Amino acid sequence: MKTKIIANYLPQFHSIPQNDAWWGKGYTDWQAVKKSRPQFEGHNQPRVPLNSHYYSLNQVDEIRKQADLANTYGIYGFGIYHYWFSSNLQLLEKPAEILLNTKDINLHFLLIWDNGSWKRTWSNVKNGFDWAPAFDEKVTDNRKGNGLLAELVYGDEKEWRLHFEYLLPFFKDDRYIRIDNKPAFVFYQMENDYDTIIRMTKKWNEWAKEEGLNGITFISRKNPSNLNLEYQFTYEPLARNTKKDLWTMRFKNIRNRIHPSLSLFDYDQVWKNIIKRAKNNSNPKEYFGAFVGFDDSPRRGAKGKIILNQTPEKFKTYLKQLVNISEEKNREFIFLTAWNEWGEGAYLEPDEDDKYAYLEAVQSVMYK
Repeated sequence: MKTKIIANYLPQFHSIPQNDAWWGKGYTDWQAVKKSRPQFEGHNQPRVPLNSHYYSLNQVDEIRKQADLANTYGIYGFGIYHYWFSSNLQLLEKPAEILLNTKDINLHFLLIWDNGSWKRTWSNVKNGFDWAPAFDEKVTDNRKGNGLLAELVYGDEKEWRLHFEYLLPFFKDDRYIRIDNKPAFVFYQMENDYDTIIRMTKKWNEWAKEEGLNGITFISRKNPSNLNLEYQFTYEPLARNTKKDLWTMRFKNIRNRIHPSLSLFDYDQVWKNIIKRAKNNSNPKEYFGAFVGFDDSPRRGAKGKIILNQTPEKFKTYLKQLVNISEEKNREFIFLTAWNEWGEGAYLEPDEDDKYAYLEAVQSVMYK
């Protein structure tokens, strides 16, 4: 089986009223990228897209350009993050809907439900994500309520049905990625009420068959609690959650001299761990993960996590190894972080420093 790459895709690049209210007028992830500053000498920040092209993803032409770029350089499709909080609140849905409604855009895709709440940095709410800590400083002294911004509410079967009906046109689209002849749908946070997720997926599967589909292939992000669905994928880089991978455990004095609050990792070591785990993996229904780079200091400042010493040449070498392992083990997909996670330094899109080098690395591996 020839392995295909699904690049995870962030839709946080167009203005929405909620982000205006929470983080300031006109906020998108570009604001974090533009305001980023080096945390130590030689730190590559801020990152600048090629030709300073700070696009807006509510434009059909921009989605089309990205699809053309992905096709040219060997990306099979996008795994688009899906932010459904309830039947009354969905956020950042515009890029996926543009793709759905513009049938001549030639790109495969699937949806990855990031099924968690959004919260302020100081909030104690569980299963929540503090999206923009660097922009939260101006409101942290006004700590009213629980700091919850957008609450995930699974609701009852009526709510599940509304969500399913929203997803159904995506599932029926010819470009939507299928596994076992069924549309694939990813749950990102399995530890967020696993029992409800299981009951919901059973109902969705029943309803999908009633709608003429063969069912739905559900994929879970691999997690420490081993709460899984039929298929799993490994989100990479795991370094930010795996203490034993910390480069700073070996080079603590260097880290303290650079910045005592940063978490630093080594690109080669993180990738070698990925390759090792892939070689040892025996689960035929687990897809491997890959990554381009990682540096979330644009969002988190001096509390960021940074993987050092990356180059396009290293990326090409390790990606080729992983693709070979994936094909030997008959795994159809690799989930790659990411197409456009600029706020986390994880992107394939061309920038002012490396131009198209990372895309060319993918091209050379996938069109071998």
